[in-house]
Order: sequence, then structure tokens, then C-alpha cells
Amino acid sequence: MTALTSSTSWQQLTALAEQVKTQHMRDWFAADPKRAQKYTVAACGIELDYSKNLITDEVLAALQSLANESQVAEKRDGMFAGDIINHTEKRAVLHTALRNYSGKPVLVDGQDVMPEVQACQQKIKDFVASVHKGERKGLSGKPLTQIVAIGIGGSFLGPKIMSETLKPYWFKGVKVHYVANVDGCHIQDVLAGLDHEETLVVMSSKSFTTQETLQNTLTAKAWFLKAGGTQQDIAKHFIAVSSNIKAATDFGMAEDNIFPMWDWVGGRYSLWSAIGLPIALTIGYEHYEALLKGAYAMDEHFQTAPAEQNLPMILALLGVWYINFFGAQSHVLLPYYHYMRGFPAYVQQLDMESNGKRIAGDSTVTDYATGPIIWGSEGTNGQHSFHQLIHQGTVLVPADFMLPLNVPNQDKTHHAMLASNCFGQTQALMQGKTLAECKADLAAKGLDAATLESLATHKTMPGNKPSNTLLFDQVDPATLGALVALYEHKVFVQGAIWGVNSFDQWGVELGKELGNQVLDKLVNTQAELSFDSSTNQLINKFRQANA
Repeated sequence: MTALTSSTSWQQLTALAEQVKTQHMRDWFAADPKRAQKYTVAACGIELDYSKNLITDEVLAALQSLANESQVAEKRDGMFAGDIINHTEKRAVLHTALRNYSGKPVLVDGQDVMPEVQACQQKIKDFVASVHKGERKGLSGKPLTQIVAIGIGGSFLGPKIMSETLKPYWFKGVKVHYVANVDGCHIQDVLAGLDHEETLVVMSSKSFTTQETLQNTLTAKAWFLKAGGTQQDIAKHFIAVSSNIKAATDFGMAEDNIFPMWDWVGGRYSLWSAIGLPIALTIGYEHYEALLKGAYAMDEHFQTAPAEQNLPMILALLGVWYINFFGAQSHVLLPYYHYMRGFPAYVQQLDMESNGKRIAGDSTVTDYATGPIIWGSEGTNGQHSFHQLIHQGTVLVPADFMLPLNVPNQDKTHHAMLASNCFGQTQALMQGKTLAECKADLAAKGLDAATLESLATHKTMPGNKPSNTLLFDQVDPATLGALVALYEHKVFVQGAIWGVNSFDQWGVELGKELGNQVLDKLVNTQAELSFDSSTNQLINKFRQANA
């Protein structure tokens, strides 16, 4: 056994789980009319009702003890202080510095990084203003109104999904198009409808060598030159977010149009950096700054709120409870707001790339489960498909339901129907429907005894399925910033408990490395193949098809 699984709290939680599995939430609600009130907390514009979980006060106390034994608070403070907590890459983890409005310095190797951060924010602000005012013009003097944002992973998902979520705040004079997939169909479709004289390409790659991003940018450059632009015009129409200034200037970009990146910002946490430039171009700098300040508010809450009122801590501990003591392998996110439909995909990368690990900090293999599969879809669509499995399937799938209480300019009937479905689903998951209740319903419909007995079994739902409900007044930039930071810190807490490094991604790096090796053999068609027989066969088939 590892230190974690042999700890006092772990052993206590194991015993508590066996007790809880024999109990039902509907009985708890019946016995305690104030259960919902007791297990509801709010901060930063977000209210969390976690009363529909398989928890008691004793369970929560044991989970908090587990967090204390795992030194979560000390690890949290180390992250905010700039300690080298990404130990495999010898880096600090300071995406929180990018939204630090405290006025206090943040040190890395004894150097305050805040002057650099603030200078970058000012540069973003000035750049966005120049585009939105029509002052930044292309080769023919036309304003740049079409933005093509090229990235991959966090450089794509963060800006795209935040921009989609904040559609009510879009600046009307500019349209931002996002490209990530190296599949040529994507960028060709985007470029086909654009005027090169009005197009600005934003390339986001820290190294300027990310395979997909570089190829898409080269394709955009070829399109631009073929349409009538010159190499000299590249400086007006292409900019980069990158730390490789030489590569960007060799490409033709003006050095003044290169925005910085830092090693202490991981890709999946980078929307707070200049990677977020496309968001600012989409919604305006004022709203982008509100997004940052919302995240900062959650940072402050995470650092100061006691465990029993701390939103990231509560969500994280509930996740550990189900993953490690109930065998849950996935967690579903269900936003009941169309513009948030991409949010599950954002958290999917954040969580699975961070905690999808099996090696603890002491280089030992874990003897416990770590990061879950994150998935989800917008409500109410999922109710007509995968909710069936959550209600009556054989696996436990904890769920986070999300709903804004108000949606500006939304039809009130639509929104009431949406909310009724959201609340009804959490109720149904919790209470289920007993065999006796099903029989009574069927008997009232006049079914004969044999049919009633047979059908009632199929209609029975066990309930006792856990869910959280997160409510917001509305999804404005500040609330969205707080929500993203909430999930970032949830992931951090779980990684701290499991003892994994939540800030490297060696599995991703291996995929890139092998992909480049295969690409070389696809391009150099006469090169000898030395992979496994399956990979060799696949490469040969591709070569033959593209001879």
C-alpha cells in the first residue's frame, strides 16, 4: 500500500463508503428538511448546491482530513508563491499571476513577474483598441475585421470556448474564426469566405514549431500570397503569441506584433495570457479584463475560504470520494445554456491532461485511481440520449448541472422549460422511482396484473445518483472567469491529494514525437520502415493511396 491508501483518513473513508452504500438520499432529505440549505455554498457569483450527493457530515469531515494529510493547503500556497511545483520540468506554475490584481509581487527565482504581465496586458489592450477603432489597417488601407486565430490544445480550446460562451458580449465590428485541426478541410473552409485585405491571422504557439499550428499558418500565408499579398505585407496581416521571436520575424511578422509567453504558463491554463488575445478581440478588452478579474476573485476565495465553504475544495473532495471509494470512472458536465455547450470540452482537456497520470511525485506507481474521464453536452439534448445510462445504467456517473438564472433577451417560456428540465433531472437522479411507485402508476392505467408485474421492473429507477447544481445569476465575463478558475483549482486539489504532477503532459509529448517520426516516413516515400508491423502496414497503405 502507498502512503495515501494506508493513511488514517483513507481507511476511515473506505469504511464510511460501505455504510453509505446501504443508505438512500431520499431518506436523508425526508429526515432533514434543511439538508439543501446545509449543503449549499456561494462565492464569486456561483452558488453550489451539493446536497444531492452521497455524503454526511462525517464523510465530509473525513474528506477534509484527507486533504489536510495530503497537505493541500501547503501545496496551494506554494503554487501561488511561485514555488517549482512542476517538478518534472523544473517550472513554477503561475497562471494565477496572469490575473493577479492584488498589487502584490509574484516572484519566480527571486524576480517579480508582474511588471512583464502588466506590460503584456497593456499591449493586448492597445492592440485590441487599434483593431476595434479601425486604426489597424491591411495592405490596401482597409480595416482588419476578420480574425483567423490558429492554435491547438489550450491555445485553441480556451479562446474558442470562452468566446462562444460570451456571445452576448461580442464586438459587432470584428469576426473571429478559430482553426486548430491540421485537417486541411478546416482552414480551407475558413479562408474560403474571407477577403485577404481585411484578414488578420493570429498564430499561437510558444515554440512557433507546433506541428498543426505551424502548418495551418503556412497554409494561411500561402493563401494570402496567392490572393495578392506580398511578403512585405505579412507584417500587417500576421501576428504571433510566441516566445520564439526569431522564428516569427523570419516568417515575416513584425517584432512589435509578437506577444510573449512564459514557461510558467501551461497550455491548458494559457487563456489568461496573450493566448487570450482572440477573446479580447471578440468581446473587447473591458470584458476580457472582467474575465480575468472573475478568475482572480475565485483565486482569493480558494486561498482564504475555510474548507467547508471553499467551492474548489468541495468539488474536488466529492470527486475523490466517488472515484476512489465508489469506483466512478467518469464525470459528466451538463450546462443548461446553449452558449456554454463547449464548456465540457474545455474542462475535459483541463482535467484529463492534468490528472491523467499513474506516477506519483515520489516516482512510484499509484495503487488508486486518479483523473476521471470528463465528458458532457448541453441540456436538454443529453436527456434524450445518454441520460438514460446515468439513470438506469450499471455505472456510477457523478454529474455537474449548470444553469444561469437569467439570460438577457431570452424568451421566458424557453428559459423556464430549460430550468424545469435541469432541476427535474437532478431530482430524478436523486430520488429515482421505486418498484411500488411504478406498479401504482401502471395499475392506475388499468394494465392487467401480468403486464404490470413485467413492465414495472423495467420502469424502476434506483435513484441515489449524485449530482451538483451550479447556479449563476447570468453568464457574464466575471462569472465565467470565476467558473473556469473554480475547475482549475478543483483539478489542482485532486492532483495534490493523489500526489501526481498536474502540470506536465508526457503522454501528449510522446504522441507528438511519434507523429513526427511517422510523418517523415509518409513524406519520404522511399524511406525504409522500421516500426511495428501494424504501423508499417498503415503507412504503406497511405503511400499507395497517395502515390
